[in-house]
Amino acid sequence: MTEGNFVDYVKVHLESGKGGKGSVHLHREKFITKGGPDGGDGGRGGHIIVRGNKNLWTLLGFKFTRTFRAGHGEHGSKNRSSGADGQDVYLEVPLGTVIKDAETQEVLMEITEDNEERILLEGGMGGRGNWHFRTATNQTPRYAQPGVSGQELDLILELKVLADVGLVGFPNAGKSTLLSVLTSAQPKIADYEFTTLKPNLGIVEYRDFKSFVIADIPGIIEGAAEGKGLGHYFLRHIERNSTLLFLIPADSKDISKEYEILLDELRRYNPELLDKDRLIAISKTDMLDEELIAEMRLELDKDFNDIPYMFISSVAQIGLVELKDRLWAMLNK
Repeated sequence: MTEGNFVDYVKVHLESGKGGKGSVHLHREKFITKGGPDGGDGGRGGHIIVRGNKNLWTLLGFKFTRTFRAGHGEHGSKNRSSGADGQDVYLEVPLGTVIKDAETQEVLMEITEDNEERILLEGGMGGRGNWHFRTATNQTPRYAQPGVSGQELDLILELKVLADVGLVGFPNAGKSTLLSVLTSAQPKIADYEFTTLKPNLGIVEYRDFKSFVIADIPGIIEGAAEGKGLGHYFLRHIERNSTLLFLIPADSKDISKEYEILLDELRRYNPELLDKDRLIAISKTDMLDEELIAEMRLELDKDFNDIPYMFISSVAQIGLVELKDRLWAMLNK
């Protein structure tokens, strides 16, 4: 699937179905000319229901269809026959979808499990037929209830990618290259900033047929927490990751400063992100010799304190096995 087909934010308009009318009918047969009331109830209007689907990873299905209307309930009829319920409408969404009220921005629910179903809008109740209104003093009521109208609502569907590990780094740090080497994913790779504009997911195969999911989050820039660039669209995908892998190139002017800027952007966006496990990977180390790496270790030991770090190279395949070992241990500690 191409980047253009990755849709993670849509606004939809929903209308649930109207309930059917109750029937006003008096029983009549060949030898019963004045029977009692036997009007049936109207059917309920259709619901709008959201359902999680593990086979989806984008909201692309809502890109061109933004309005959804459930069916109306049918009217009641004679012999106390109830009308059929209106047809329900199901919205299939990928796991990790957050549903908000478009007007108030209130989070209504989050869909995180396969086949999880939640009613977004209930259909209107069907009206009761005149059979319900018979009394000792009014044995032939000639009225019934109308159906209850359906509801309307504008909602925002916002996808937050579900992955075990989130790759965090500045643009052009080598995240897409690392993802392509660790997994079978084929993200767009080029020697310029913001090559990646949408999150890319890949499955890392580990020992004994085990695996975990890693997400390449588009590059963060300074000021992303305030919405600079596409900051908010990028940062929300990190909220779902249990472990954060910070990728900083070895040719960075100041590795420690770059890490602090990235950390500060996460802190300003959502302080809870700092509670996640972190691992720092110094990439592109095939350009360094052992002496230079040793000097860098002395500096990094002071700056990073208790935060684990390691040197890797996606191109030269250096340190990748150890990287997978560390990530697996962090995910399963």
